[in-house]
Amino acid sequence: MDNNYFEVGYGNVNKVTIGSKQALAFIGGPCAIESKEHAFKMAELIGEVCDKLSIPWIYKSCYDKDCRSSAASFHGCGIDSGLEILSEVRNKFKVPVVSDFSDAAWAKQTGEVCDMVQVPAYLCRQTSILRAAAETNRPINLKKGQFMSPWNMKNSVRKIESFGNDQILLTDRGTFMGYNMLVNDMTCLPIMKQSGHPVCFDASHSIQLPTSMGNISGGQREFIPYLVRAALACGVDALFMEVHDNPPKALSDANTVLNFKYLENILYQAKRVYALRKELLEELGEDNVHIED
Repeated sequence: MDNNYFEVGYGNVNKVTIGSKQALAFIGGPCAIESKEHAFKMAELIGEVCDKLSIPWIYKSCYDKDCRSSAASFHGCGIDSGLEILSEVRNKFKVPVVSDFSDAAWAKQTGEVCDMVQVPAYLCRQTSILRAAAETNRPINLKKGQFMSPWNMKNSVRKIESFGNDQILLTDRGTFMGYNMLVNDMTCLPIMKQSGHPVCFDASHSIQLPTSMGNISGGQREFIPYLVRAALACGVDALFMEVHDNPPKALSDANTVLNFKYLENILYQAKRVYALRKELLEELGEDNVHIED
């Protein structure tokens, strides 16, 4: 089945079309909404880079990080304040916005503001969450659980489809390898594409070392560029990275967010690899080396 495509954005924001025959899309921003001022600053900084590189993008930041390892960790500014800030970001910068939700009761309100809703990886099998996401009628960024095989993600996809929504982006963010370790199996990407939906690679969460520092997660952000190049060569339709202007001071995922100063370099490489892969496919066609062997 060929990948389909869908458009993210309503009203007067810049629309972003995601799919296998579209331009590479970028989804990025701070892990959590820290303040209105910081959200505006990051939207402006990231927007300048994406405009310079002609990369369509979606601003991502969350109002409630309910999966923190510690109750003392920053969870976010809450749904009401968070969605108000995201609404102001989309209106001021004309950029589509996305946030995840971890309670089915939050979905409707999230979808009323956000151009895309995100299903957290830990909740990717929860029927109530998937139904609530589908019923927003917004495009859905469905994160593959770290505990899930790529072929079993089709079950979550079919649930969403059965609830009347086929605007699905499947995102890989790494797979558990024992305790406190994630690895990336790049075959996840073509396998998930067999679902008939676009796929995305989450580079910043893929280098996470879950709860490796006791009550917070560590990370190895120095490997982000390597994984981005690999994923783009393998074949994705969108790239996801959390970005911060001062990672040591980030209130959420300080050990994994990409420092903004590296964003332009990495997105430039991603766009080049994306274009080269398309050129090779046009010249040589799909590999399909296994089908008749």
